[in-house]
Amino acid sequence: MESMTEEEYLAQYKPSDYERPSVTVDMLIFTITRNQRLAMILIKRGGHPERGKWAIPGGFVEMDESLEDAAARELKEETDLDHIYLEQLYTFGDVHRDKRTRVISVAYMALVPADTLQYTPGDDAQDACMFEIERTVRGVILHAIGRNLTLTETDLAFDHKDIIAKGLERLQSKVTYTDLALELLRNKEKFSIYELQIIHEVVTGTELDVANFRRSFKKKFIDTGRVEKLDEKCYDYSRKPSSYYRLIG
Repeated sequence: MESMTEEEYLAQYKPSDYERPSVTVDMLIFTITRNQRLAMILIKRGGHPERGKWAIPGGFVEMDESLEDAAARELKEETDLDHIYLEQLYTFGDVHRDKRTRVISVAYMALVPADTLQYTPGDDAQDACMFEIERTVRGVILHAIGRNLTLTETDLAFDHKDIIAKGLERLQSKVTYTDLALELLRNKEKFSIYELQIIHEVVTGTELDVANFRRSFKKKFIDTGRVEKLDEKCYDYSRKPSSYYRLIG
């Protein structure tokens, strides 16, 4: 063995001699609904294991694709959308998290504007639905939109309650110190300050002072030239008209 060249070693190497874990990508697809609620997509599993339970959309990584490509593929398959904000969240690798075999899940978080979000269950799913997220001291409660269906964490497959909790923690944290909320705007070409404030409030669960938020917006976006004020006025949130803005940088 020591006398082999690298080419000779690789030629005789047999990957099948070693046990290898499977790798999946699981997608947390978050949005803000028209009635100002944080929501996400779940699918109902159609096969074993955990058949009939609700789960985060996802799938196995192919041998010829990167994690990022696998995540983008899964997002495309679930929503038919490209060029959506996507970031790697965390790797979940508990030995017994999947009853089939050793499966490592690399979780991703996608943020999708509600007006562009469509979803269909994959071939291995019974159903797909968007759920409003209610955060409580005992964990999340998920309310199906347009259906008489409420889920608790015991209704979720595998360790997906932990993935959801990690995603909500990351989203809430990053909204407070980055511009991540911009990714949840219905339209970056035409939005109001108040719409952006609502996104912050929905994600963080904290009511914000209007005057302070406007001052922060002016300092971060108007004074730096990152937005352009539009001539059209917004009447969506109050009787008093406000300005629309367009993100330009």
